Amino acid sequence: MKKILSIALVAIMILSSVICFASCGQQDVVDYVKIKLTDEQYAYGVNKNDAELLATVNEVLAEIKANGKLNEIVNKYFSGDTANIKTFPAGTEDASKNQLVVATNTPFSPFEYKIGDKYCGIDIEIAALIAEKMNAELVIKDMNFDAVLTAVETGKADIVMAGLTVSPDREEQVTFSDTYYNASQVIIIKAGDTTFAECTTAAQVEAILNGMDNNIIIGYQNGTTGGLYVEGDADWGFDGFPVTAKGFDSAVSAAQALVNGQIDFVVVDEGPAQIIVKSMNN
Repeated sequence: MKKILSIALVAIMILSSVICFASCGQQDVVDYVKIKLTDEQYAYGVNKNDAELLATVNEVLAEIKANGKLNEIVNKYFSGDTANIKTFPAGTEDASKNQLVVATNTPFSPFEYKIGDKYCGIDIEIAALIAEKMNAELVIKDMNFDAVLTAVETGKADIVMAGLTVSPDREEQVTFSDTYYNASQVIIIKAGDTTFAECTTAAQVEAILNGMDNNIIIGYQNGTTGGLYVEGDADWGFDGFPVTAKGFDSAVSAAQALVNGQIDFVVVDEGPAQIIVKSMNN
């Protein structure tokens, strides 16, 4: 795992490089249940032995919170302010240079995604500010989400910046920065699906989920809170549900599987859910 304005223009740019979901004029194909199912906080993860980088990251976060830059960046990527979006090349890792090597996972818009062969998003723009503070070159390493923590833990990257929720088990691998964003899981449904239409609370949604069986397939992005929520995880306090959970490389792929009739629902962070729904319904 959000400040919600119109995001259609950004969404089109984000997902056009991944897959074409819809053609002009078609009816809505998906929606999402506008009930927050979890309460999470995003932060960045650094190697446990890198106290200097952690201090720098926290210093930058404190500065952009105080001067309003953080809200400006977040609102920009949710509002469709395409004129002011900044893009960055991946860069080339070189041990002889002063570099900030970032482990991330795309597409996970609006936090990290690509336009052509360049990277952008909330996390990427903040990464550039941290690199600037360090007088370092920014290098972006795009990988599967379930590999980002290990990359930092083993020294293959300096920092995880990937829409990462703080949790005790992840704290065993990295040290978290101060938090910068509040997140929550939601459910993407097919347009017209009334399964949760009468629900007004998370408890009511969960009661319906608990009444399902393993014939119902719920998709999620591998390695994310969505999968832990569906399958259950004691460390996170999630009981899980009696459904079949199916992981995908990205939330976009899971949503496409929903449209194709391969799964019944998708659980994903609310921010990406908004953009996926807007894009697929365009």
